[in-house]
Parts: sequence; C-alpha cells; structure tokens
Amino acid sequence: MDKYYYIISQLPSLFFGKETEITVETFLVEAEKWMAAKDFQILESIDLKNYLFDKQDPLTLREYKDFENQVRTDIARFREAQKKDLDYKPTAFPAALIKEGNPLEIEIKLLELRWKTLDEMEREHHFDLGFLILYYLKLQITRRYFQFNKEEGLKKFQMLYEVAK
Repeated sequence: MDKYYYIISQLPSLFFGKETEITVETFLVEAEKWMAAKDFQILESIDLKNYLFDKQDPLTLREYKDFENQVRTDIARFREAQKKDLDYKPTAFPAALIKEGNPLEIEIKLLELRWKTLDEMEREHHFDLGFLILYYLKLQITRRYFQFNKEEGLKKFQMLYEVAK
C-alpha cells in the first residue's frame, strides 16, 4: 500500500521546539498497525544520526541524507578552517549559524535547520511513505531537542575540560 491516508490523517501536527503528545515509540506502534510490512521495516530502521547512504533507501531518505552529509561536511570544513585561521563559507547554511552562540545554542540552531529542510521536503509528500519518513525524522528531532539538559551538559563539559588540561 503506497497511500497511508488513515494513519497520516490521525497524526498530530509537529512544531519545532514544541512538545507533542506523540512519542517516537507510540508513532512506531501505530505505524506498524497500518503500514505494509516492508515499508514499516524501512521506517523503523531510520535513525536521525545515520547519514550514510544505502542503495536500498527510499528517495526521500536519500535526499535527506544528502542534505545531512552536506551540513556535516560544511561543519567539518568550517572547524578545520578555524584551526588554520582561515575563512570558510558553508554551502548548506549561513556561517553565522555556527559562529554565534554557545554549543547548545548552535546545536539547537542546527536542529532547526534540519527541521526546516524536512518541512520543505514534506511539501512534495502527502499520504505516502515519504511523508511518514519525514514525520519520523521530525519526531526524532523533537526527542533530541527535549533531551537537552543545561546542568548535565555543563557538568559533562567541565569534566571533559578537566581531563583535557
């Protein structure tokens, strides 16, 4: 089945930085009920942190991974240029996005960049597997966003700083 009208029409809207009543786990339980087994297998294997290409990935996922690879490449090149006191202009986002702010603020801005890209990609998908893939990636971004804990992060940073001295 390539159209998933029922499950998609039941999904709550997602907004960046806003909590939602649906969790990643709940989404997967519901999706499994309504999706073709092959499609569900693809969906549940998707991980926001996995940006490596796979020939078996659906086009929507390959397009997102291409974007993610570009973002990561730009960040790596920017950091390398910084070490050498050189300028590097990222192609996937404005340089100010990673120049301004503390690491947590930059990470949040990068999550928002990913979210906006998923929003743009969503325009081409309505009741298909592609939409569910993009929705699932957004749920993972939401979960990551709400896992940030400023106090815990500061403790970890101080611990790593002490070790690096």
